[in-house]
Amino acid sequence: MNIKKEQNGSEMNISLEGRLDTTTAPELETELKASLEGIDALNFDFSALEYVSSAGLRVLLSAQKTMNRQGKMVIRNVKPEIMEIFEVTGFVDILTIE
Repeated sequence: MNIKKEQNGSEMNISLEGRLDTTTAPELETELKASLEGIDALNFDFSALEYVSSAGLRVLLSAQKTMNRQGKMVIRNVKPEIMEIFEVTGFVDILTIE
């Protein structure tokens, strides 16, 4: 998985490419823990994300909880197969997906 990160003041944009699974989720989790202080808008671009496992969902849930305290988190450009995972797991009710 590739993580592309851009920060503009207190806004962070992260693009994920590949698979967010058991192998790659810890990498994203480490990146987020190091980067979210002082951020009040976290935007994910999932246009190049191919798969999300339960480990990836856990990292997204943790990021959402953090951002609930300090701002907002939005996920954009979700492919139908990823959206189906969000719907089946109930994450559509937890995450802001545009």
